[in-house]
Amino acid sequence: MEERHECPTLALVVPCYNEEEMMETTIHTLVHVLDDLIVNSHIADDSFILFVDDGSTDNTLHFIRNNKTNLVKGLKLAANVGHQNALVAGLTYVTNKCDCAISLDADLQDDTTVIKKMVDDFKGGANIVYGLRDKRKTDSAFKRNTAQFYYRLMQKLGVKLVYNHADYRLVSNLVLRQLLKYKEVNLFLRGIFPKMGYTSTYVYYDRKTRAAGESKYPFRKMFSLAMNGITSFSNVPLKIITYIGFTIFIGSLVLSGWVLMVTLQGKNVPGWASITLPIYFIGGIQLLAIGILGEYMGKMYMESKGRPRFHIEEFINTTPPTLQKKKRTSIKSKI
Repeated sequence: MEERHECPTLALVVPCYNEEEMMETTIHTLVHVLDDLIVNSHIADDSFILFVDDGSTDNTLHFIRNNKTNLVKGLKLAANVGHQNALVAGLTYVTNKCDCAISLDADLQDDTTVIKKMVDDFKGGANIVYGLRDKRKTDSAFKRNTAQFYYRLMQKLGVKLVYNHADYRLVSNLVLRQLLKYKEVNLFLRGIFPKMGYTSTYVYYDRKTRAAGESKYPFRKMFSLAMNGITSFSNVPLKIITYIGFTIFIGSLVLSGWVLMVTLQGKNVPGWASITLPIYFIGGIQLLAIGILGEYMGKMYMESKGRPRFHIEEFINTTPPTLQKKKRTSIKSKI
């Protein structure tokens, strides 16, 4: 177990994408939170906030660049790579630069008043502190019901998820170092951290309404993230195909026996439905099976290329990691 300091260095990692309406408020709020924790000796004075600009096309980067507070640092990614990859970019950068890191969204819907409780739990020995939504009043009925259905579905598929948890969490530097070992391109952090198995605790908070701007996570992206979580952590859909295929095979044998019996009795099979409906049914099952197989094969294709998950274009108020130069070996020394 790592040594825990009375005043640990804390890094707040905040992915941003087209959040110009919120940036001024977000920076002011988070700086105030960090200042208060430092003044009251809850965290070290070298703690900082790292904003990760995920290829924004508005003035989000302008607010990060022109902030005069030393607590604020930034990374500008060369292109939009998605929330999960942008978050990993930030967590990768702060590894070994802090004792613990808290990830949260730039819209400030995650309640910042529980940050102190997260740090206290870290001091008490927890390596991961999950922020759980106590209530989902700010969500629409559709989003609330589909989220609950998804958590139950993932549980049935054998995927370990923390109920009502998004990406608001504290992780220790030990966990950050272990995260570097996960090289997959198709990231689903909500499944990775519980899978690690480190000592964890929970803090509960009421999710706030967005003060300005629009959500950058529409239904399409939410559905894509949900599918990514299923196919990244469970092979049950592939097993379901096998079970369906076996069931249809048994049903076909039974139906064949019935047709043979009717034929021997000299009776005709009436109607076209007995022929057409099974063809449509089996055809639909085949297309579904091909689609599921395609999802898994597509992931294998993306993972096999081993491409970088992100590219950092600019370091703001911070320095890039130093690269260790390799010593050149002369030809004479080899002779």
